[in-house]
Amino acid sequence: MTPFLLYIARAGLYLALFYAFYLLVMRRTTFFRLNRALLLVGSYLCLLLPLIRLRTVSASVAVSELSMVGVGDQPAEQAFRVIFPWKEALLALYLIGAVITLSLFLISAWKMVKIIRSGENSAHDGCRLVVLGQDAPSFSWGRNVVIGRKDLQENPAIFTHELMHVQSHHTLDLLLFLPIQLFFWWNPLVWITREELRLVHEYEADEKVIQKGIDATQYQLLLVRKAVGEQRFSLASGFQHAKLKNRIEMMLKPASSGWMRWSYLALIPVLAMVMFACNPSKKNKEAAPAVQEQVASETKAEQTPVEYSEIDVKPSFNGGDANEFAVWVNAHLQYPDTAKDDCIQGRVVVQFTIGADGVIRDIQVLRSVREDLDAETVRVISSSPKWIPGRQNGEPVPVTFTFPVVFKLK
Repeated sequence: MTPFLLYIARAGLYLALFYAFYLLVMRRTTFFRLNRALLLVGSYLCLLLPLIRLRTVSASVAVSELSMVGVGDQPAEQAFRVIFPWKEALLALYLIGAVITLSLFLISAWKMVKIIRSGENSAHDGCRLVVLGQDAPSFSWGRNVVIGRKDLQENPAIFTHELMHVQSHHTLDLLLFLPIQLFFWWNPLVWITREELRLVHEYEADEKVIQKGIDATQYQLLLVRKAVGEQRFSLASGFQHAKLKNRIEMMLKPASSGWMRWSYLALIPVLAMVMFACNPSKKNKEAAPAVQEQVASETKAEQTPVEYSEIDVKPSFNGGDANEFAVWVNAHLQYPDTAKDDCIQGRVVVQFTIGADGVIRDIQVLRSVREDLDAETVRVISSSPKWIPGRQNGEPVPVTFTFPVVFKLK
């Protein structure tokens, strides 16, 4: 797995835990401004936590480039891929999902801009008031309050509600949450949390409307009458929000006790345990020098190999590249007599690691022809002289290499 996909997976785990904690503990409290801040700050904190590492741990990577070797008079063949490029496929799928998510956002924003430009615009109470036709649904976006002419005249509480969205800068929250949606479009909890954030916006706007002196009962009846309206834009804050029952229950709910804020701290040990689980502890630094040297050698040998195609400086063999190794293998291969007698031909594909010390190890047969041909291939590759190891960021690292050997009778 590439470092980027590995990072996305780890950050997704932190986000899932954080959002699950919010849904179980935080969502029923009346600390609306605090919940807004925690949803945004906590989401971005989950993006930073995977970068805090106690020890570098990376997933194994798939093999990529191949060199073809002939036997006898057969020349080296052109490089090709044997293993399906699942990393590239996953990355492409991830990017397609992000592009679709961004496209949906831009389409919705473009539709809202068209609506805003089509109405009668005027400045009102520090906002830009856009008046539409008689029965148009109301919503707010940025400094714009969009409302139907009938609602503006007969239901001033609707304008007050949308104005509270504008004064509370709820659009900014949705824009700040957009990068989370783009990075983690595949995580259903992200979409659920986006809706929870919008619901918190409605709670806060409802609370401020009632604080303005509007009768709570009449306001709730207005919500019920408007509940049949259609929510046009998922990006905007609207009076006719779908979670009507939750909004009315929250208006009737007594204020949460101040000590409930301390319950939010329970999230800290949860995230800390996940961090330690994802980051194994380092080796003991107080070991004897000889032990330290052995541990360092083993750690170096056990590093996760880098894919051959992704290494900064590729490993070299006898002063040349993989083709030089192909020539060497071709010169040392012996066609097994048993395979000759049975007229067995084919391609044996092996995978091995060129260690940070230049030694070939971890030889595996990915494609077998027959046991005797497999054994001869492994024998020759095992006897290879040391390579000059590959380097990543200036440091020698193990490199995964896939190598086909073609056995073909004259």
